[in-house]
Amino acid sequence: MDNQSSAAIAAAPKPLPFPLLAAVLGLMSMFGAISIDMYLPALPALEAALQADPALIQMTLGGFLLGFGLAQLLFGPLSDSIGRRPVLIGGILLYIIGSILCATADTAASLVVARLLQGLGASAGPVMARAMVRDLYSRDESAKMYSILMLLMGAAPMIAPVAGGQLLVYFDWRAIFWTLTAFGTLCLIVASVFAPETLPRTRRSRGSILTALHHYRDLLHSRRFLGYSLTLGFVYAAMFTYISGTPHVYITVMGVSPQNFGYLFGVNVVGMMILSAINSRIVTRVGSDRMLTYGLMLMLLGAVLLLITGLGGLFGIPGIAVPLFILLASLGMVGANGTAGALAAFPTMAGAASALGGVLPFVVGTGAGFVLGLFHDASARPMAIIMFTLVVLGVLTHRLLVVKTNAS
Repeated sequence: MDNQSSAAIAAAPKPLPFPLLAAVLGLMSMFGAISIDMYLPALPALEAALQADPALIQMTLGGFLLGFGLAQLLFGPLSDSIGRRPVLIGGILLYIIGSILCATADTAASLVVARLLQGLGASAGPVMARAMVRDLYSRDESAKMYSILMLLMGAAPMIAPVAGGQLLVYFDWRAIFWTLTAFGTLCLIVASVFAPETLPRTRRSRGSILTALHHYRDLLHSRRFLGYSLTLGFVYAAMFTYISGTPHVYITVMGVSPQNFGYLFGVNVVGMMILSAINSRIVTRVGSDRMLTYGLMLMLLGAVLLLITGLGGLFGIPGIAVPLFILLASLGMVGANGTAGALAAFPTMAGAASALGGVLPFVVGTGAGFVLGLFHDASARPMAIIMFTLVVLGVLTHRLLVVKTNAS
């Protein structure tokens, strides 16, 4: 670690015990997963209730992803200037307003707009959580903490679709967004009481917010940062393609009930949690770069198997579920170590680095979702092809921009 990184970490306060800090940051990291996954089982019901075209209903997911991604570009450098807590609490308030508007929307178009607003507010939690970890820990230690956060936040995508499916049994789709409103309120209380301010005034960016935005120029000139961030961008875009595509593949094409869809979705999260736990235990001994490579190779294996079974229509539901399990479980290793690598060299602009590193997956993911909609058919083939392509791009980016740069 260089002197700048050491000095920055030494200056950072550590006001909470580790378990409590991990629990608070884990909860803040859940906004994206719970807001997407809980309403996935309701997509077919939304089409019927709002009498909308499937493509327009898909835009409710795209709108959230777009808002979630773009707001990070402002929240990151803003937190470098004014601190983490004000941005975190302000974002949660915006999320609550967006959730209420979602619950009361009466047309698909108004729901798309409300989801965009909800996504804008939701982005503050994960961005601030990543920046707070970088404020407090060194690279391999931060990779360990990111693994623990992924382990904790894994509860959201495991429970959320099951909960969403059960809510649809007794209520309509609006109950899902009222539940998300309650979740946002809980997070607001927890953040107000427990979330620490990890960026001392002496380490904050000086000058206007425009000065802080100039940090993006420095980040984009870093080959290493781009390598890690684009690698994560491609593999997370594959995950978003999975999120967007599986309701159609499982529920519409294969006849899985919305309730059982939640279980198929949740088992992948269990795999992700298992590999996150393994990564957190051994990363400080093996090193985050080596663990990242292992995770990418495992992900590529899952993508190849998915391409074969998806194109051939082989083995029914297991033919899709097993490769997806391998591919998505690998994110437990890839996500934590890639994030640690991307943020490692920029301790004094962790907010901007967290934001730019976080927005790339959503930009690529939104594009992938659009392409998936264009090639939509009554099979798993479009999803399999797009996910395979994105994983291959992620592996190639890692080899060309990370491995070669680190070796030079």
